[in-house]
Amino acid sequence: MKKLLAVVAAVAAFSAHAETLTVAATPVPHAEILNFVKPQLAKEGVELKVKEFTDYIQPNVQVAEKRLDANFFQHQPYLDEFNKAKGTQLVSVAGVHLEPLGAYSSKYKKLDELPSGATVVIPNDATNGGRALLLLDKAGVIKLKDSKNILSTVKDITGNDKKLKFRELEAATIPRVLTQVDLALINTNYALEAKLNPEKDALVIEGSDSPYVNILVARPDNKDADAMKKLAAALHSPEVKQFITEKYKGAVIPAF
Repeated sequence: MKKLLAVVAAVAAFSAHAETLTVAATPVPHAEILNFVKPQLAKEGVELKVKEFTDYIQPNVQVAEKRLDANFFQHQPYLDEFNKAKGTQLVSVAGVHLEPLGAYSSKYKKLDELPSGATVVIPNDATNGGRALLLLDKAGVIKLKDSKNILSTVKDITGNDKKLKFRELEAATIPRVLTQVDLALINTNYALEAKLNPEKDALVIEGSDSPYVNILVARPDNKDADAMKKLAAALHSPEVKQFITEKYKGAVIPAF
């Protein structure tokens, strides 16, 4: 009985001193990666709570408003644009992985099969929209005024031999219209959620040299907190690198 009481007391003491981190994440692969490190963080006195979102706005808004501690869903160019547009000061804590953006079609097997006047859908946020256009420029589908401008828009297209028609939609909704358009530029997290295999299904996909590394994001006031440092270290562990490599088989690439 004394031993049992001692164990109960120890657990109670641990719970009382455990730090809690609530982190917003898109379901795949971000929430899956966070849930993978939960047990390790628990051993280090950090209770990790993962709150899933399917959009790219609220995770930043709620961290900025201190309703959440951090988020894990975006890359640095998107964060920079969000901070600029919304007047927030969110910061990167750690770069974790790359999700290569790809072009998908349910109608065609190769980009050169796209007919004249084909409909192409791209993300409607500035950074991912520009990212999609850069990928198409690199693949020779279109020509941009500046092939290095990550904020390129449809208005920056200077060459469009096939007279492609571009539509812009929220990134999360694009997989749902894949069968209704000729080509869709889809972020890998949403491609995976839609049961697409980026390595096999993408007609063209970013290489490992892409600058769009997904990052753990926090506020200036809590980025150096002990619990945040423990989370960043866990996300950079050999175990996480192995988890990403084996689970996503190249669709998600460790960036550390």
